[in-house]
Amino acid sequence: MARQSMCELADSLGRQAEAVCRHYLSNGRRHGGYWLVGDVRNSPGRSMFVRLRDSARGRAGKWLDAATGEHGDLLDVIRVARGLADFGDVLREARDFLNLAQPHPEKCKQFRERVPTGSAEAAQRLWAISRPIAGTIAETYLRRRGVATCRDFNSLRFHPRCFYRPDDGISTETWPALIAAVTDASGNITGVQRTWLARDGSAKAPISAPRKAMGDILGHAVRFGRPGAIMAAGEGIETVLSLKCALPHMAVVAALSSAHLGAFQFPADLRRIYIVRDNDHAGDAARDRLIQRANDTEIDAIVLSPRLGDFNEDLSTFGMRAVQADIRLQLAPEDVARFMQIAA
Repeated sequence: MARQSMCELADSLGRQAEAVCRHYLSNGRRHGGYWLVGDVRNSPGRSMFVRLRDSARGRAGKWLDAATGEHGDLLDVIRVARGLADFGDVLREARDFLNLAQPHPEKCKQFRERVPTGSAEAAQRLWAISRPIAGTIAETYLRRRGVATCRDFNSLRFHPRCFYRPDDGISTETWPALIAAVTDASGNITGVQRTWLARDGSAKAPISAPRKAMGDILGHAVRFGRPGAIMAAGEGIETVLSLKCALPHMAVVAALSSAHLGAFQFPADLRRIYIVRDNDHAGDAARDRLIQRANDTEIDAIVLSPRLGDFNEDLSTFGMRAVQADIRLQLAPEDVARFMQIAA
């Protein structure tokens, strides 16, 4: 069992070979399909090469030092980089890098099978290796946006080294990321949205496209709270979480874009939907489409409008009391006491 676990971890590290090299062999650089560095001790140079992807010549993660003849896999890289004598410590370090709380042989066996990039299966794998946001810089990021985390945040996770591919389509970077699960009405994960973050959690990462979705998104959403006959739907995660702070007892969903908001699939028992509008032309179009679809199915649709661009901007500018006061005036009277928790 120990040998099986070791092999599975080596395979998992191989699938993230470039991220492992950037972390443990930081004095090297990528050259084509290899990572070049001086030696396994992270000396500058080009004598050692690490294979970054599977090929007919070998598996990703395998390395050879042409000067000394030393060779191995990425577990050996971790062992030397961290100066670990006990191999159990090496395995623990590898699992920590991969965000695996404990060995899970069946899951690792399944992960050896390749899936299409950007597919729902790839999204599910990313979700599986991410961890809860409590105590992470993802939580720091949300608090910086004025959003206090709560027990309904099970649809959010954190990945400390999430791959990001810039517009050149060639190079790859890793940044910490807020991972949001996109689910269908039955709770099945169909996709994720990645929000790459600055390394201290103070803002989004300084990259050209800090948000990207993957998987099957259309009609589905990131969900917060247990759905019922009344709910709210908006575009961005921060926007709907700002509303959630003001209406802690209402279920809210983020459709991730105006086009996806207009196509959001209503739950079967929905009777009233609050449309959380972004204050722009795209937000107006999504509002109008959702209202029409709601009317066609005899669902009551009520629009919630911010003062500024969106409710997160309102929250950051005016504070929670002002946001609650604005929302209270727009709710159906019977929903104020049911869903709003007014601060004393």
